[in-house]
Amino acid sequence: MWYQKIIQIFKLPDLRNKILFVLGMFAIFRLMANIPIPGINTENLKNFFDQFQMFGLLNVFTGGALDNLSVVMLGLGPYITAVIILQLLTMIFPQLEKMYKEEGEAGRQKFNQYGRILTLPLAALQSYGMLTLLQRQNVIGELSSTLLVTSILTVTAGSLLLMWLGELISEKGIGNGVSLLIFAGIVADFPNNIRQMLVTWDPARIPSYLLFFGMALLIIAGVVLINEARRNIPVSYAKRVRGMKMYGGVSTYLPLNVNPAGVIPIIFALSILLFPSMIANFLAGAGGSVGAIAKSIGDWFQSPWVYGILYFALVVLFTYFYTAVTFDPKAISTNLQKMGGFIPGIRPGQSTANFMYYILNRVLLIGALFLGTIAVMPSIVGGVTGVMVFRFLIGGTSLLIVVSVVLETMRQIRAQLQMREYETF
Repeated sequence: MWYQKIIQIFKLPDLRNKILFVLGMFAIFRLMANIPIPGINTENLKNFFDQFQMFGLLNVFTGGALDNLSVVMLGLGPYITAVIILQLLTMIFPQLEKMYKEEGEAGRQKFNQYGRILTLPLAALQSYGMLTLLQRQNVIGELSSTLLVTSILTVTAGSLLLMWLGELISEKGIGNGVSLLIFAGIVADFPNNIRQMLVTWDPARIPSYLLFFGMALLIIAGVVLINEARRNIPVSYAKRVRGMKMYGGVSTYLPLNVNPAGVIPIIFALSILLFPSMIANFLAGAGGSVGAIAKSIGDWFQSPWVYGILYFALVVLFTYFYTAVTFDPKAISTNLQKMGGFIPGIRPGQSTANFMYYILNRVLLIGALFLGTIAVMPSIVGGVTGVMVFRFLIGGTSLLIVVSVVLETMRQIRAQLQMREYETF
């Protein structure tokens, strides 16, 4: 039973210490997320977030620190951006691609180090841009040059501190530290959602709430199913004799994820989709013909049908694009050939690569349509039920992150328990 597993976890000192360490890091993160920068106008802050929806996505990655305008308002955004930029640069620079894909663990460590270095200038640039934008929107008061520099250094240091906490969790705790911190920020808003539901409670809306939670359960089950789904490609290894020993002669499989791109396509699509709307909102106040054109463009992007269709299409396109960047069937077929592996009935080399492209494109179609549906699901369910709280339960980036982190952490805890069970024999 599940409670027996929990008891077993806390009976093991090292596993218990890892979990307590992670919870301690969560407490530090939530403490920093509630220390605001000075001079905030609360009413203007609320209007700001209502006007620019893009910052709702950024708020997910800051773990709720952005809507508090805390000292860690950027959260892990600069680090995530740095890693994504480096992954995209692997398409341009062959040496970077070789480091990331062919040099093993040492190459990945060096790649991650470059990501940490790139995080610093990105954090400084983003903090300057964010503080300047907040000043122009009268969310915070006018900052002097000295106070502006101090605020930039504080916010940049907060982002680097969170990156360090994430790596500490990965090293001394259990699970991926960056993902766990984002997960903690999403879940931390759950009590606020409950309070909001109780404040606006109306007995006449009980059927709507039941429908909402019923649809949420179905969506979560679908996310878990697709997230765990694999297309196994059979692989056999030829027998090889070295000295007095025989190697190979075994059969295994190569798993292809139905959703290999994870949550990245939703982030790309939302960023690009909301960028024209944000620019239009800035230019709408300019007046004249430019202001009128900008206002009409902004109104066009605010249409639910236009927004939903473009959002769905961009998520599908970016799923294919990002998978093409991070997954290379030709390199896999080359590695299989070097190790004496082959797919039964398929010639090694280019034929194997073509076969894998064929399988990948068909599996990826399911994953891309699934991601596109999950991306627009909050708007659909919200429109059907009229319930706008607990939005992370019904789709979008938040649900994918929560499900992925929970499944991965459960796998790691289960592996730790099984390892200790073997040690008792």
